[in-house]
Amino acid sequence: MIQKSAFDFFEEYLEKKSLFKNADALTLKFNPESISYRDQEVNLLAQILAPALKNIKPSNVFIYGKPGTGKTLVVKNVLNSMEQISTQRNIQLKSIYLNCKLQNVADTEYRILAQLAREFGRDIPSTGLPTNEVYNEFNSALDASAKLVILILDEIDVLVNKCGDNILYNLTRINESLKNSSIAIVGISNDINFKNNLEPRVKSSLGEEEVIFSPYDAVQLKEILDQRAILAFNENSYDELVVAKCAAYAAQQHGDARRAIALLRVAGELAERSNKTLTEEFVDLAEKQLEKDTVMEVIKNLTLQSKMVFYSIISILKNRVTPAFTGEIFESYKKLCSKNGIDCLTQRRLSDLIGELDSLGMINADIISKGRYGRTREINLGIDKDYANKISISLCEDLDLK
Repeated sequence: MIQKSAFDFFEEYLEKKSLFKNADALTLKFNPESISYRDQEVNLLAQILAPALKNIKPSNVFIYGKPGTGKTLVVKNVLNSMEQISTQRNIQLKSIYLNCKLQNVADTEYRILAQLAREFGRDIPSTGLPTNEVYNEFNSALDASAKLVILILDEIDVLVNKCGDNILYNLTRINESLKNSSIAIVGISNDINFKNNLEPRVKSSLGEEEVIFSPYDAVQLKEILDQRAILAFNENSYDELVVAKCAAYAAQQHGDARRAIALLRVAGELAERSNKTLTEEFVDLAEKQLEKDTVMEVIKNLTLQSKMVFYSIISILKNRVTPAFTGEIFESYKKLCSKNGIDCLTQRRLSDLIGELDSLGMINADIISKGRYGRTREINLGIDKDYANKISISLCEDLDLK
């Protein structure tokens, strides 16, 4: 059998009609003209931030909701509208968006301040200056001319986990030293309990307003996907049942529209590679692929201690069919920490981390009663064991475990 060269493959690929008309419609960078089922949230956020258009500092606002509920989309939509009006009417308004999950941007207090200062044209090195000096540079740049700044901190809980909550306190107190300008903060988080873990002084300085985003249901997700599918695919290139199936899958995943859109995109890519119309079978294949991608993304963002706990759980469960219990996980975890020179958490704190892994779907941890011996957790893996073995190897390399 004669094999095709890469050149021949690409020639054929360019000649072949694609399923996609506009694949960007199924990516995160796509901003739809209208946001379905979020009128109430758009209006509330607009009301909170509107004083900025009259050079009055608006309240700080925190936006909560599960992943894929439209939080970032709504914030960007409202801020884009404000910037259009401010440009037309010569209003001195500036918005800055930072994704706090990005490495080398928001993983230390220094880096986030350096990035903010660069937004105003200050040349700040990636490292080397005292943090106080970077604060002074940012303050000076901020106050160089009269303006109101709205700072959007997406995944703000990740910022606090990395840098502590002192940075939020300092950012909110900056207004006291500014003469010409002022700054308001819009924080976006998937964790509705985020503020409860802040120090009282930080909580007090932040204030002020909250907007809660509820998950989409299956009907809403289907309509959102219908709109995107019409934009993304050529006519007659996909089965109508595909959209309903993607919506149903995502509704089971806490109403995550981002997940539903990604599922539709990956299913379309798999169908395109197979030179077939997009049908339900490709949705099933895409779901399996995304599940693995999601797990690896979650693991990558776990703290050191959570990785250690998860590695201990996999080590115990990968070769047995019966569940594990909190006590034996703790013993395995202690030995692992001791062997690798890592500080060991208390069993109570370990139990909290087990609960977090359970909420992420990495494990299934059911609380059971042992009568007069108290309660414990019965723990099973929430992912395929073969895949868990691969994760175990990856964690071992990542943590450089002995």
